[in-house]
Amino acid sequence: MTEPDREPTKEETEAAILKEREEQAALPYQWSQVLEEVTVVVPVPQGTRSRDLSVELKRGTISVGLKGKEPILSGPLYKDIKVDDSTWTLDDQKEITITLAKSNAMEWWPHVVTSAPKIDVTRIQPENSKLSDLDGETRGMVEKMMFDQQQKKLGKPTSDEMKQQDILKKFQAQHPEMDFSKAKFS
Repeated sequence: MTEPDREPTKEETEAAILKEREEQAALPYQWSQVLEEVTVVVPVPQGTRSRDLSVELKRGTISVGLKGKEPILSGPLYKDIKVDDSTWTLDDQKEITITLAKSNAMEWWPHVVTSAPKIDVTRIQPENSKLSDLDGETRGMVEKMMFDQQQKKLGKPTSDEMKQQDILKKFQAQHPEMDFSKAKFS
């Protein structure tokens, strides 16, 4: 164990990554995630048909396997899912692909089921989305946040502060009889 007040050494980090990879490779399935969903791929014997499968996706649990046999993947999920938005398919009669829609689409999962070994979610490198992929309203919000962040870095007023200054200037222009020289604004 590393002490909480120091960064792990390069060797400790590499050992932790190797251990995590070995634990994940030993699972009877592979999984990946984006913020909105978890994708699980469960290999099954070649020639398997949908009628041979038992797949149960519930809000807080999952069970996947062949009918009449021990489930390949089963147990409480890390977090709840949106059952109506979650799906599964049998691909090429050899693997089940399950897409779990996360109830909280702003959280990385350290594991699919609580009994599985965890991954270090702090090492996840999300794909950068392009601003052009976003809808107009979201894109506007992101651009405003980026502008405000840049302004703060340069010690300049944010867009909201600039708006307030403009309103004050217009008010002063409309009411020259009022003296604002000793006014303090917060």
